[in-house]
Amino acid sequence: MNLNKISILTLLATLVIVGCSNKQKDMKTTVRASVERQLRLYPASTLKDLYKNFFQDRFGPGHIINNTEAAANYLNSELSSMNESNTEIAEPIGWENNFYRVNLSVVKEGKVPFDIYLDAFVRSINGIKPMPIEEWREEWHKIEKIISSMSLNLPNYDEDLTYIEEQLSKSNYVGHHSEAYKKTYSPHYRIVSREIYENELLLYINQ
Repeated sequence: MNLNKISILTLLATLVIVGCSNKQKDMKTTVRASVERQLRLYPASTLKDLYKNFFQDRFGPGHIINNTEAAANYLNSELSSMNESNTEIAEPIGWENNFYRVNLSVVKEGKVPFDIYLDAFVRSINGIKPMPIEEWREEWHKIEKIISSMSLNLPNYDEDLTYIEEQLSKSNYVGHHSEAYKKTYSPHYRIVSREIYENELLLYINQ
């Protein structure tokens, strides 16, 4: 192998190493920013709530909608029973911000028509390409390591971490809000893709 080929291979290897390093640095920065944002808005959050934030960014609500009529009926039912929701009108989630949580209040208050909101939700979820569970588990371990390094003193951290690991070992990636979060903030929202939210729903909300 001549020196020119060696130089090219060395350069390519360096670029790969630098690229991986930059990605890890970007992930650390954005994970920290996402965690800090959630705890600023929702200081009662636990590790379970942080996990839900990141898992929803990968999987949406965690299931595909096969029955739009059933989804519409459930949405109507939740709207009817909803008194208040102390969460943001819309907020990006995770460290890549693939999705937004969009509060049902935008429908309740007439900012977004029911059918438009439902259609945005259904299209967002049915367009998801699920990540293999082992890949997600590996990603979550990286995320949790970053969270742990932040010394946040979250309540029941070890218990929540054990619970999450047990669920992942059963190939169950779906997370749920903690009781403290639900009691404090009464969350009512649906997951909408960033593209659909920013290009469609935001036009209604800003009117």
